[in-house]
Amino acid sequence: MNFSKIILLLIIPILTAANVHKFYVSTTKVEYVQEKQSLQIITKLFIDDIEDVLQERYNTSLGLATQKEAKEAEAFLKKYALQKFKIWVDGKEASITYVGREYEVDVVKIYLESEDISEFKNIEIENKMLFEISPEQQNIIHVKNKDSKKSLILDKENPKGLLNFH
Repeated sequence: MNFSKIILLLIIPILTAANVHKFYVSTTKVEYVQEKQSLQIITKLFIDDIEDVLQERYNTSLGLATQKEAKEAEAFLKKYALQKFKIWVDGKEASITYVGREYEVDVVKIYLESEDISEFKNIEIENKMLFEISPEQQNIIHVKNKDSKKSLILDKENPKGLLNFH
């Protein structure tokens, strides 16, 4: 193999990597647990994205998932999640409680719960998380109610969606 082919093989991956577009997405799993009469919610966000939003909103560097993580980091995560995520069950807004958070490589998992939920026919979910930083942001929602699973894709123009479980 001649020298020019070797250089070409080394340069092509670098040039194609420069054109990679960042993927703006979050996923949320909502599961109805009948025995506990609760909705258990897990939202997964990329750490760098949520850190950018929180830094912009609260004008502070949080250092999420590092040894330099600010003491108020979890309080800001909680405040943000509870402001941006809402649920209506059969037309009535459900109260949501922040349970905690956990880091997994480059993702933060935010745990939420809504208690005192009896069986339902429809659920409406609003998820406006991360819309401040990217107009391309999509929030994928998966809902499990008994043996039925349904999904939504929410974006800045359509931050709320309704699922029927008749």
